[in-house]
Amino acid sequence: MNTPTVFITGASSGIGLATAKTMKQRGWKVLASARKNEDLEMLSAADLTPVALDVSDPESVQSAVEQVLTSTGGNLTGLVNNAGYGQPGALEDLTRDQMRTQFEVNVFGLLDLTNRLLPSMINAGNGRIVHISSVVGRVALPFMGIYSASKFAVEALADIQRVELDGTGVQVSLVEPGPIITRFSQNAVQAGGLSLSQANSRFSALYEKELAHREDRQGPKPFALPPEAVAAKIEHALTARRPRKRYKVTLPAHLGAALSRFAPDGLIDGILKRELRKRKG
Repeated sequence: MNTPTVFITGASSGIGLATAKTMKQRGWKVLASARKNEDLEMLSAADLTPVALDVSDPESVQSAVEQVLTSTGGNLTGLVNNAGYGQPGALEDLTRDQMRTQFEVNVFGLLDLTNRLLPSMINAGNGRIVHISSVVGRVALPFMGIYSASKFAVEALADIQRVELDGTGVQVSLVEPGPIITRFSQNAVQAGGLSLSQANSRFSALYEKELAHREDRQGPKPFALPPEAVAAKIEHALTARRPRKRYKVTLPAHLGAALSRFAPDGLIDGILKRELRKRKG
């Protein structure tokens, strides 16, 4: 029996790395992507197959696809689209380039990579695709609007993929983690510090306050879980006979899903406005 294989993007840390280790322990062959050489070396040292990939670069995507298909003999069992980042800032303060880059990484790159690997799965008559979404793909948050928009897009793409792939044997799942103990927030803070702290914005004072608060803050966020909690959901999506369409991990992810389904828009707006006023002081 052939060893099942999975390609995991954004595996240099956090959810991606935890998932790679989980699937490796399960006996799968794991191909794991990163952008930096030191991260690729770390993945190789962990007995994973490293793949250099920048999902915003079509040439890099094509090169990674060729390596994955060659390494797996065209028999890829699963794809985990985890690579992504969050661009902070009020919508009115974002440049066109910032908005474009957010979608290039979180949406266009994700779909481009998937589309290039999909034929091998369809030809095999089976396969699993797991997209890592977010609770903000259900309820958008102030100052994370463009990131929220990208995750709303991922949710829509996954919903349609499930329908369009009916009868092919390829199944699609979404994972909505919520707050997880990773470097994601730290990376978002760094992006904000570089692009927003000096912006000529009516929110500039709030940006400075938020950046200082997050840099000084110690310990995990409320309700946050370790990345292994997400890895367990991804493992189920890759291996279960009947994977779920959506996996919610943390309590905020469950609450966000409930709000998006049952709460009136006015209530959601009121909650977010109240939180925004509190943050402004």
